[in-house]
Amino acid sequence: MPDLLLELRSEEIPARMQRRAAEDLKKLVTDALVERGFLYEGAKAFSTPRRLALHIAGLPARGEAVREERRGPRVGAPEAAIQGFLKGAGLASLDEAQRITDPKKGEFYLAVIERPGRETLDVLAELLPEIIKGFPWPKAMRWGAASAQPGALRWVRPLQTIVATFGPETETPEVVPFAVGGIAAGTVTYGHRFLAPGPIEVRRFDDYIQVLERAKVILDADRRKDVILHDARDLAFARGLDLVEDEGLLEEVAGLVEWPVVLMGSFDAAFLDIPAEAIRATIRANQKCFVLRKGHAAGGSEDLAPAFILVSNLVASDGGQAITAGNERVVRARLSDAKFFWETDKAIRLENRLPKLDSIVFHEKLGTQGERIARIAALAQELAPLVGADPALAERAARLAKADLVTEMVGEFPELQGLMGRKYAALQGEHGSVCAAIEEHYKPVGPSDRVPSDPVSIAVALADKLDTLVGFWAIDEKPTGSKDPYALRRAALGVIRLLLANEMRLDLRAQAAEQTAHVQALTDTPEAYDEVRDPTSGRTTRTVKKSVCERNAKDLLVFFADRLKVYLRDQGARHDLIDAVFALPGQDDLLMVVRRVEALQKFLDTDDGKNLLAGVKRASNILRIEEKKDGRAYDAAPDSALAASGEPAERALAEALAGAAATASQAIATEDFAGAMRALSTLRAPVDAFFQDVTVNAPAPKLRENRLLLLNALRAATRAVADFSKIEG
Repeated sequence: MPDLLLELRSEEIPARMQRRAAEDLKKLVTDALVERGFLYEGAKAFSTPRRLALHIAGLPARGEAVREERRGPRVGAPEAAIQGFLKGAGLASLDEAQRITDPKKGEFYLAVIERPGRETLDVLAELLPEIIKGFPWPKAMRWGAASAQPGALRWVRPLQTIVATFGPETETPEVVPFAVGGIAAGTVTYGHRFLAPGPIEVRRFDDYIQVLERAKVILDADRRKDVILHDARDLAFARGLDLVEDEGLLEEVAGLVEWPVVLMGSFDAAFLDIPAEAIRATIRANQKCFVLRKGHAAGGSEDLAPAFILVSNLVASDGGQAITAGNERVVRARLSDAKFFWETDKAIRLENRLPKLDSIVFHEKLGTQGERIARIAALAQELAPLVGADPALAERAARLAKADLVTEMVGEFPELQGLMGRKYAALQGEHGSVCAAIEEHYKPVGPSDRVPSDPVSIAVALADKLDTLVGFWAIDEKPTGSKDPYALRRAALGVIRLLLANEMRLDLRAQAAEQTAHVQALTDTPEAYDEVRDPTSGRTTRTVKKSVCERNAKDLLVFFADRLKVYLRDQGARHDLIDAVFALPGQDDLLMVVRRVEALQKFLDTDDGKNLLAGVKRASNILRIEEKKDGRAYDAAPDSALAASGEPAERALAEALAGAAATASQAIATEDFAGAMRALSTLRAPVDAFFQDVTVNAPAPKLRENRLLLLNALRAATRAVADFSKIEG
């Protein structure tokens, strides 16, 4: 079957955009083809710094004819309905529609729409220009004299050539006939900008890959990554060194070169006095180079070596000596700056930097960084006993945690915040836990990031994230849809992971309410305050309303619940079980919520659990119907004497409920949720027998009422663990 080859060659595409752009191109073209009824066998997209390419295999040469029957309104329907039907079906009048009789619904109109199959080449010529003109680049530009014209082509960088061919492997493919921005599709492309700058004619994909390879272009980004990684490892090994691998940098560098050539440079060993992280950040950020560490042959340590790996886009006649020397000069200059920053920063203690933070605004409604640090320090000191930390150390760590933001090194390399603070704190003799907390209080940043385990780090990390969440909740800057400019979802997930990974107990509602009072005091929201005038002094003091704090805390707890659902779903937990637990009042302790969900999931995986769930749901449905009919709630305790005088199954259920409810309540009081589930599992047989042998809606009113109260007792017993009505199945 025929294949499509599409190449869009331009000036250099930013590395960070290439992979996403290739996937967008594949999705846009394949979706458009499938929408038009053209199925294919496979598709793959590629990217290099100067081109996007797409290969679609197994397209039909011609689309199949389509016959569709579209049912319309009844005969005699209003005119608006008739006209809508005609327009949607593409009919000129009702004479073109058929009249069909349905024995139940009467006579109605039917449109039979037949579309002949179209040539694939024509369809491609129609859809490709639209996709190119509307391509979703994050940033795009116009260029040349035509850029002033309305509707001028926008592309990430000036588009230069388009290759678009379609045809079977056994024949010469045809050029897809279209043009965009004055550039006509053809069969001519170009290889490496410097190593093979001449025109190249290509026809089909297999030839295209081979021709580009000869023209010093590796089309597949993943293959370029492999070449760089393996050559870098080999070169480092040959010098007795180890490569410090960096997936993000590798992805970026592979997007900067079409023909990677790996070289090694060096720098003065005196620069190794700078922290390794700063050296790596300097070389990575400024030169896109990889750092090396001393290998076993050179001492077997984790220390950095005075060398680095660079990736060139040229095969130089001198073996890359000039390129390496140029990079070494730049690296030397950058490391000289980093050494100056390091020496300058060491001369000033962290606490002496704090006054600078008083003049840096964190948020116009939430005050300065200095004010925020004071709140975090107070909260960390309060949280410390709850997480097993020393309050004094937690307060000290929180005070110093943001001080490195005003250092020279972090000013140059913001990604080193926290880490440089730890270095400076260690140099000035701070306690080890304080040093660790300064670095770790930002963690966990992402789902794969490490969770701190030191109690002081936990206290400061929780304080930092809770203050952020409470603050932006207080000023009503909550995440909406996909927008989350202050990374509040990440902060909430960080709190969740801190608590769960360290098995910490924390009343989030109470903490959020208390912190709201401190944050709200910064805002100018009159309705949030109670004003009290002192008759003696005449002074008026303002206190944040308790209702405001509680409302804010309640709303924030719902947000935590939503984040916890996402987290647990990613861990394999069922969302309905999470809802069933959160439906209970007072679920402010996330660790206990998770343990309830785990116990509930294990219980429902058993036959007893599944059958009891079915019985409880049946009981809940009966109660809902009867309560609505009677206009009352059956929420009192059943009459045990009346139940004892009833049917044997009724008597057995009443006795089982009394024992199971008491045992489950005791287990829950000691947080033994598995034990509570075992107690409830004993109800399976009595519940099954009750529904099999007993008529709930008995003729005698008293007996009927008591049996409904008995069902309510069953519902109440299970609600001690979770709201079973929220569980699916």
